[in-house]
Amino acid sequence: MRARKLAVAGVLGLTLASVGAAQSPARRIVSLNPSLTAILLALGGGERLVGVDDRSAREEARVAELPRVGGLFDPSLEAVVALAPDLVVAVPSAQQRDLRAQMQTVGIEVLELPNITLDELLASIEVLGRRIDRGEAARERVAAIRAAFAQAARDSAGHEAPRAVLALQREPLYVVGAGSFLDSMLRAAGAVNAGAELGGPYPQAGLEWLIAASPQVILDASGDPEPPAAYWSRWPSLPAVASGRVVALPPAEVTLPGPYLERGLARVVEAVRDPGGSR
Repeated sequence: MRARKLAVAGVLGLTLASVGAAQSPARRIVSLNPSLTAILLALGGGERLVGVDDRSAREEARVAELPRVGGLFDPSLEAVVALAPDLVVAVPSAQQRDLRAQMQTVGIEVLELPNITLDELLASIEVLGRRIDRGEAARERVAAIRAAFAQAARDSAGHEAPRAVLALQREPLYVVGAGSFLDSMLRAAGAVNAGAELGGPYPQAGLEWLIAASPQVILDASGDPEPPAAYWSRWPSLPAVASGRVVALPPAEVTLPGPYLERGLARVVEAVRDPGGSR
């Protein structure tokens, strides 16, 4: 499941970010994660990408023609080795542990960068920037993101703090929990994240919990085809449904732990503060 994979991808594995600054600049990079692909592109490192995972190729037109090395959680060692990379970048995951060991055995450096928390993600941007000689661009990007979060927090001070749920998947229901960069978005926007009480960054939630949580705002980033207002109207007792505060959020813009978090933050801020009708 999409939300479960997001959770697994960021919480396990060895982080090599501390090593990133000490290594020589990478010239041939294979990216095994869409968020890292997006960061490399944003920092001007697109010409150094020689291969990507299938999902990156599907979601990012600028790398659609690059060689693909397999799925997000099951890339092909042979496909990676054939591209002769001097660096493979990935998000830590249990599924790729054997692949990491095999690549390191054949002399391919693997740099694993966690992206669950806001601080982890910003650190990853800076590490990647240094590895492709774009350190200044990375620092500027991080500064812009930090400034946007700080401004949002200042603007939300003194406003209503609605109890909110950010749904990543509907059936079964996965929501934003505690500690993730999305949790930081909700808090900066001035919301009380109801899902934080469940523990973990992306917990599974039950309908019974949702009803008891009584969210005043439901932010739906599931990407499901049925409009959120129609779907959530099945539970008219939810305060968010009764007041028409059910809002669709574009998953690619909001939930990707990428280089332009301020754009997703702006969407969340608008949804949290706008008491208008469902959409």
